[in-house]
Amino acid sequence: MSYLTESLKIEILMMIGYGDRARTQCEVVRLFRETHPDLPPLNQGTISKIEAQYRDMGHVRKVPSKRQAVVDDDTKLNLLLALEENPITPARQLARDKSRKHNDEQGERFH
Repeated sequence: MSYLTESLKIEILMMIGYGDRARTQCEVVRLFRETHPDLPPLNQGTISKIEAQYRDMGHVRKVPSKRQAVVDDDTKLNLLLALEENPITPARQLARDKSRKHNDEQGERFH
């Protein structure tokens, strides 16, 4: 589905239609193959995902994936030093301790 541009996804939504003039997803697959024979064929699941994304989000733009947070070099060094001091401490415990320390450094806020 990565080859589908935003304009192709919009075209697929227009092929689906709306109301009593809506096509089934299988009909859209067939129509898309006829309209774009040069592109790889779509399957019903792809049509379903595009339709669901439009229904849920109101657009068909590419949604950025959630990535893991990047850890800076100082934090890595501090975690490695803490691990060297106490090698049996689980990594998750070290991460929790680091986040608590970070929250303490921010200071208390009074509203």
